[in-house]
Amino acid sequence: MASFTEAKENPVEQLWEEIDDVHAGMLGLVGSDLLMRPMAPQADRSTHIIWFYTKTDTDLVKAIRQGSRGQFCLVGKNHDYHASLTGSLTVVKDQAKIDEYWNSVVAAWYEGGKSDPLLTMLALSLDEGEIWASTGNTIKFGWEIAKANLNPEKMPDVGVHRHVRFA
Repeated sequence: MASFTEAKENPVEQLWEEIDDVHAGMLGLVGSDLLMRPMAPQADRSTHIIWFYTKTDTDLVKAIRQGSRGQFCLVGKNHDYHASLTGSLTVVKDQAKIDEYWNSVVAAWYEGGKSDPLLTMLALSLDEGEIWASTGNTIKFGWEIAKANLNPEKMPDVGVHRHVRFA
């Protein structure tokens, strides 16, 4: 369950924890006609980069140019955390990163394993984002909605919203 305290006091650390807990989010190219696609994130907290395995023959890879901007959206596994993140998106053939995050799930997608000729990675270097941590407690949610409906000046207190920047 997403912690309101952590969302208020340490939203970036909470974001990395949420990314580590999800299997996939939606990655897209800002300004492109391509629709977002599900991708499994590999988070490098120290550099603020999210890595993604992909193939060189995908429409997304073919559309990436110098200066391209990516957007990654995720929903926490308990559906009480949401994030929308942006940054520069580049295609990187980095064997060290391929080795670092390689696992049996990734291996299932590449016939040639780590030496598959189509294997490459995308690096989303984060600039900024927005996070929302909301209550997963239906009783609290219902109570807050009822209070807000009884008092038009009261907004429901069901979550925390933060804008985050990465330096």
